[in-house]
Amino acid sequence: MNTEIIKQLAILIVGFTLLVKGADLFVDGASGIAKKFGISELIIGLTIVAMGTSAPEAAVSIAAATKGSAGISIGNVIGSNIMNIFIILGVVAAIVPLKIEESTIRYEMPFTILVTVAFVLMGRDSLITRLDGAILWVGLLIYIGYLLKQAKQKTPESNTSPSVASCNEETSPTKTTEAAETVLKVANNTALPDTTANSPEAVPEESPSIWKLIAFTIAGLAVILVSSDYAVDAATTLAKIFNISDRVIGLTIVALGTSLPELVTSATAALRGNGDLAVGNVIGSCIFNILFVLGSSALIMPIPCASNFLSDAYVAVAATILLLIFGYTQRKIVRWEGLLLLACYIAYAYVALV
Repeated sequence: MNTEIIKQLAILIVGFTLLVKGADLFVDGASGIAKKFGISELIIGLTIVAMGTSAPEAAVSIAAATKGSAGISIGNVIGSNIMNIFIILGVVAAIVPLKIEESTIRYEMPFTILVTVAFVLMGRDSLITRLDGAILWVGLLIYIGYLLKQAKQKTPESNTSPSVASCNEETSPTKTTEAAETVLKVANNTALPDTTANSPEAVPEESPSIWKLIAFTIAGLAVILVSSDYAVDAATTLAKIFNISDRVIGLTIVALGTSLPELVTSATAALRGNGDLAVGNVIGSCIFNILFVLGSSALIMPIPCASNFLSDAYVAVAATILLLIFGYTQRKIVRWEGLLLLACYIAYAYVALV
């Protein structure tokens, strides 16, 4: 193998690894600061953690847009959304059947379809403009408002339930917000709550100082920015070496690399008995990818949108509709449906990328 290829692959792998670590540092620092100011874990999980897991996509897409690699910028977002549903949920559901929350079926999935269709409409003139970016950001604020409204619906009775995993009753706003609280713990790789956590012998952890948390946040942001720059350069170089378009690189290698936080969070949640979090995390990430990542990228610099990306966006819409069908029929994704999702990605890759 060519030495240059090995070098660029190594840079790409290191770049993705640092992206994930930088996102972890950023989430740890930012959520710690939020706690210092009395912001609840629920709100932190619904906002900071959600944006934190989309930070790699945001950094790579913005870096690619500023370098003139629009194919990587848009391909990363659309490719991540397709992989989130077909690959991440497919793999996890093939191992552990995943329950789908009622609110995800009624609100989040249709909203995902809506924002993806909005992207298609915006890209029909071959350019995602700053105005389009502003519209996407308005949609993001509306979505965050919806999340906060869901959070406020939490009832006092929910505080008496120490374990999210033990809640098997019918879905309600209370259960949705209890699950959302767990996102923060899963994202930070901590144990899920259990009934022994409040025992007299338990020793509370010492909270880091505000300056240490600020250092974590700044360091995480710096690592994200620097590693994304190297990752984009390496991906672009590999595309030129193999004579592959930026679109294909963005839809595959870059999309897979930047989807690692979602993969880790979803797999961890499912294996710990919180499959509903896995689906919610993926759908929320898809929404943030379009509204936050593409919106931010377009606000910084208008992004050229090739017609091929519109076809890819239709695939993302179809993937979400398929999940919606699974949700309406059984309220969960069973193993054979997970395998079907994986088969769909293989078919998509064969038709669109080969």
